[in-house]
Amino acid sequence: MNYVSIIIPFVGGLGMFIYGMQIMAQGLENAAGSKMKTLLEALTKNKFFGVLLGALITAVIQSSSATTVMVVGFVNAGIMNLTQAMGVIMGANIGTTVTGWLVSSVEWAKFLSPGNIAPIAVMAGVIVMLTGKRRSTKDIASIIIGFGLLFIGITTMSSAVAPLEESEGFRNIFVTLGHNPFLGIIAGAVVTAVIQSSSASVGILQSLAAAGLVPFNAAVYIIMGQNIGTCVTAIMSSIGAKKTAKTAAIMHLLFNIIGTIIFSIAGILFFAVINPQAGLGMITQTEISTVHTIFNIGTTVILFPVSDWIIKLAKKIEKEDKTEVEDNKVLLDERMLETPGIALQSVVSEVCRMGRIVKGTMDKSKSVMFTKDYQNILDIKEEENTVDGLCRGISNYVIKLNSLSINEKEHQHIASLLQIISDIERVSDYCENISEFAETLKERKTMFSDVGSKELKEMIEVCADSFRYAVEALEEHSKEKALKVIEKESQADELEIRLRAEHMKRLAKNQCNTDAGIVFLDALVCLERISDHSRNIAEEILTITA
Repeated sequence: MNYVSIIIPFVGGLGMFIYGMQIMAQGLENAAGSKMKTLLEALTKNKFFGVLLGALITAVIQSSSATTVMVVGFVNAGIMNLTQAMGVIMGANIGTTVTGWLVSSVEWAKFLSPGNIAPIAVMAGVIVMLTGKRRSTKDIASIIIGFGLLFIGITTMSSAVAPLEESEGFRNIFVTLGHNPFLGIIAGAVVTAVIQSSSASVGILQSLAAAGLVPFNAAVYIIMGQNIGTCVTAIMSSIGAKKTAKTAAIMHLLFNIIGTIIFSIAGILFFAVINPQAGLGMITQTEISTVHTIFNIGTTVILFPVSDWIIKLAKKIEKEDKTEVEDNKVLLDERMLETPGIALQSVVSEVCRMGRIVKGTMDKSKSVMFTKDYQNILDIKEEENTVDGLCRGISNYVIKLNSLSINEKEHQHIASLLQIISDIERVSDYCENISEFAETLKERKTMFSDVGSKELKEMIEVCADSFRYAVEALEEHSKEKALKVIEKESQADELEIRLRAEHMKRLAKNQCNTDAGIVFLDALVCLERISDHSRNIAEEILTITA
């Protein structure tokens, strides 16, 4: 038997299958876009909702490995806690069964025969892509083309391995895997770990099953091993991440190992004791999809009530670090760029965190010119350095995100976020200027008059409220808060003009200290510009939420 003539088309078919799966997933993801982002925003500590979310996202992006890698990234970024992550991981295992059902549809839906539908799908997709002008139309074309290529790939693999049906040695390999559960599990895990896709690994198994090569018992153990092998991607992605993210990867591994142990015991009892003949018959593609689905849903149902114990066990294994996240570290993960719609939401979360840090700086600035507290002056300067670092890190990440395949609305959202990042950073700069004014007053041992202090406090309150509303509008996507910012900014403009005029009158009458008077005027300028930048943020939010 010429094995080269089998291996080459098989590898080519596998490549086409994986490529078709990827471009179909990319098209689905682009089409879903903001809907996936909205789903993530709605995520709560309710693990059941997390299961549904994980299943849905995995069904869209066609890869449980990609979903769990994203989960590791979210945990690493502090966007998701381990309880939420556990739910999404369980759901991801269910969502990954969709590809298997697509492949097996050639058996239970004869009209979907690859020979009939795949070439038509590819041609139709190409026509739509060449003639379509809108981005959404091209996304639909990608879905159709990917669907067709996926079927062509599985057909090529099945055709390539068909001659192996006559190979007694090859058939004996699968018979051995069926009689030895441990070897079957190892085989499934190794193949999946190598190609880093359980969907593709199941596709390979289905192509062998189509050639009548795989006994039922061997397929069951291989499928369980495939679920363990898919954990390798998430574990590799957690290298270099925080301990909490590594804990999430270990949770995924534990979940699949425990599920495999439970179902392996059930499988051994069934095939060895209850019905030995059931394991000897050849399995079909549809039966593989059924076994894969039963295993993943069954594992979730069994382990869902004890999922908190799995989290605790993972924490003990990893010895999770409970220390707080460092403010100056940019919590954005390159892994999430694989899913731009969700990566965009992680950027929004990080920009909100940057805004909260500056809001804290603004709160310190409200009193520092009157108290001249040295520790507050140092804290403001330190926080400004932190914000500078965050600004650079987030901006670099956003630029990478902007170069990916995203829709026009997401490009506009990114442009608005870059402007918001710049405005928040400028507010931080002005807070540092205010701390320097406090240093000047302290060094020169001078202070504002009672009238000057009262007026400046009034201006500070208005401008601080303006920025506070801007940050809240960003966090809550609130048009009402954004409109309040604009109202406060107008009030700050009027106040700045009035206070400047009154202060000039006092200076002319020698009613205040000259050094303090200069600081007063400079402070008015800084505060008024803080309100200007707050208004800029509000206007960008109104653009995003329009």
